[in-house]
Amino acid sequence: MANGGPVEHGYPHLETVRAAVTALYKRLSYDTIHQFAASVAPADVAFCDADDLHLGAQRVARELVRHYRLPDARMIVAFREMEHAANVELTAGPEYFVELNDRFRRHRRDIGAALAHEIMHVYLHRVGLSFPGTRDNEILTDTATAYLGAGWLLLDAYREDAASSQKLGYLTPEEFGYVLAKRALVFGEDPSVWFTSAQAFTAYVKGMARAREDEEQPPLTGAGWAGRRRYARDRHRAQGHRPAAAGESPYAFAPGPGGPLRVSFPCPTCHQRIRVPVKGRVRARCGLCRTVLECDT
Repeated sequence: MANGGPVEHGYPHLETVRAAVTALYKRLSYDTIHQFAASVAPADVAFCDADDLHLGAQRVARELVRHYRLPDARMIVAFREMEHAANVELTAGPEYFVELNDRFRRHRRDIGAALAHEIMHVYLHRVGLSFPGTRDNEILTDTATAYLGAGWLLLDAYREDAASSQKLGYLTPEEFGYVLAKRALVFGEDPSVWFTSAQAFTAYVKGMARAREDEEQPPLTGAGWAGRRRYARDRHRAQGHRPAAAGESPYAFAPGPGGPLRVSFPCPTCHQRIRVPVKGRVRARCGLCRTVLECDT
């Protein structure tokens, strides 16, 4: 939680974020992820100063439990002084104990954001999905929260001006925007209409631009002229059994099982690598997220 301190920007965790999206599709399946096509509604997690602190927190927690489809998981919410925004005890249930930072007594509009992250810890614990190391596991949790329909709350809790700042979660604002954009491109949902923070809207716009770039990488037909030219040069070198030019490319060439050249590249939706033959126009279907991709190999 950045509380008055500097807020990190950009995409320093992008590879871990993409790995988290792939892990979600692998562990939950296409059908399960599409059960979360509708995000949690703002009215269901709204919290105003007139609400009773503990009853209101319990109400929001119950709504998030319902959204995540968690069975038999009653949330007990308490408040205390702590360094981090919140903490959750992952036990066998049937009750889960969530502690929120005392600052949320005064910033009640952001209680839903803190609970969305902590209850996602419960969800991932129940489905048996985790990443090694605290940092990567927290990035997984933020990514899952955003991709499964509650992460717009975390981005909306980001506010920054010349005198103060606040941000919840481990992802940067732009990375939250990126994951929300990836979700929006899949489900056709625009979360920007729910933002009360102008900075959150800006971060979402930047994240959408970055997410669109994933759809414009060769060998996808949406690639731009410069990308297509670079791809043609690398393909020519691969056909001559020469190493590709120095630089990072999302695609890689290798001989197929029968000899013909094949190219592999990440799916722009779930980032699972797809391998197709190098033979001109090809339509590929990702076996993980079922996205149909038009390619010019």
